[in-house]
Amino acid sequence: MGVFSRLGNLWKGFLSLWIADIEQEHPEIAYENAINSMIAKYAKLKGATAAIIRRREDLDDRFKKANADLAQTAAELNTAVETNQDDLAVILIQKKNQLTADIAEMQTDLETAHSDAQSAKTSLLGVQSEIKKLQAERETMLAKMQSAQARIKIQEQLDGLSVDDEVRALDNVRTHIKNTIAEANLGKELSDSSLDSRLAGLRSQVGDVQAKQELAEMKARKAAQQQGQKTM
Repeated sequence: MGVFSRLGNLWKGFLSLWIADIEQEHPEIAYENAINSMIAKYAKLKGATAAIIRRREDLDDRFKKANADLAQTAAELNTAVETNQDDLAVILIQKKNQLTADIAEMQTDLETAHSDAQSAKTSLLGVQSEIKKLQAERETMLAKMQSAQARIKIQEQLDGLSVDDEVRALDNVRTHIKNTIAEANLGKELSDSSLDSRLAGLRSQVGDVQAKQELAEMKARKAAQQQGQKTM
């Protein structure tokens, strides 16, 4: 293989890959190309089928004419025999034999032409059906593709509208509130355990002890007075 042939094949390969990528990105183009190709094939097959049908019709006309000629020749032969025109009878016999042979050959050709025409029409209808199926598939698949693309866009929009930032901001607020509460609790704990607080508590306890002692002394004096009154 020459260098130019190899370069040509390489270019065809790159071109094929490029077209395949485009068709994947735009499937409607791929379907349109396939349908147009099938329509072109249908047009060619239709022309070939028409030619086959015309040949069948020509053979059919020739077959009918040959049978009519054979019937006419047979009638003329009978007349020639009955009128003792032997020279004409010999010619008519030859003609009858030739027509009989021609009719037999045309019969075979006509059967083949009928079979070919039927096969061509079946193929034509098959291609026509494939075109319709491909057109219906195009509509269905493109609709599915559009639906899938719409779902992807919606998902992308939902992803773009993520509430992560808002949730993080709320978490920061929650943390700040908890820190503030903890700071307040810590202030109270530090206040309760501070020296001033302990001294204040101690003073309160001292006052209570002194009051209790004074109360006890008052009760003792009162009891002593009552005891003295009883002894008098």
